[in-house]
Amino acid sequence: MNSRLYLDHAATTPLLDAAKKAMYRGLDLWANPSSPHKEGREMRQAVESARFQIKQALNWPHHLIFTSGASEAIALVLQQNIFKKSTISAVEHDAFRRTGIAVETLPVDSAGYVQLDNLPEKQVIAIQAVNNETGVIQPFDEVASKIREKNSLWFADSSQSAGKIDLPDADFISISAHKLGGPPGIGALLVRDLADLLPFGGQEQGYRAGTENGPAILGFAAAVAQDKSWLKKNKALREKLDRAILAAGGGIIAENSSRIPTIASYHMPNIAAKTQLILFDMAGISISAGSACASGSLKISPVLEAMGYDHKKAEEVIRVSFGPETNEAVIERFIQTWRHIAENKRAH
Repeated sequence: MNSRLYLDHAATTPLLDAAKKAMYRGLDLWANPSSPHKEGREMRQAVESARFQIKQALNWPHHLIFTSGASEAIALVLQQNIFKKSTISAVEHDAFRRTGIAVETLPVDSAGYVQLDNLPEKQVIAIQAVNNETGVIQPFDEVASKIREKNSLWFADSSQSAGKIDLPDADFISISAHKLGGPPGIGALLVRDLADLLPFGGQEQGYRAGTENGPAILGFAAAVAQDKSWLKKNKALREKLDRAILAAGGGIIAENSSRIPTIASYHMPNIAAKTQLILFDMAGISISAGSACASGSLKISPVLEAMGYDHKKAEEVIRVSFGPETNEAVIERFIQTWRHIAENKRAH
């Protein structure tokens, strides 16, 4: 039997060995970094060193607040921004809608790009860097310029792009370690100016409540610092997969948009995504349908709905996402399996 193939890195990427080793070191330190004694100071030094390493690796010269993940970072900004008002794009992650904060919504076009006409003034405007389902990259320079014309603040969820492409020139940026080969349960909020947030906690310079997760923070820093040269090959691999999907009668979501090479969504006509997931899983291939955070939902993807896809087509879309070990052989096996599933459907 062939070994399993993992093509769901946009949900979670396997923990890197370097991150594991760093976490073991953190477990040996174990103390509360807020404690004034020797053990606490040692953990504090390790946490601050990790903070510096992450900022340096991401080329972020401003502030970094550790959180339990991108979802907490999102809630922090929507609940504690100085304007107390927020607008989000229609294709933002579901975490933006689970904060308990009422938000206005910006539409997107059929290519997945946010419509930047009529932006609100003096609000936090959340427009993601890269979409977690389609891989569409928003036009960073244009977004930043349009938002600042309105004296608003740009919040760019960069969970899928941090460490893979350059960070956008945003006021707030959320990132998540487990998308980078770090541990789950740790992330960060990057902040240009802390004056744009209202403090409320006892940790992280007063902007977050809760003891810092030292071992996870050290694992996070180790993962961000790892070599990312594997990303260079991904564009060619994704393009090869795109061509094969089209040749096999499938479709590419946001085919003509600028897309990150680590994420792609594909349409297999007349086969429900949930059926495809089962068939690929039986063939030893792990993929997903839309966001993993919305798995089990009977609703169609809000992202595809916002882009104008009808219910039937949206229900037939799967997501494939790449990681460090994805190679030519992996893509070839996925293509063969796709063809087999599609041909069996046509034969029946």
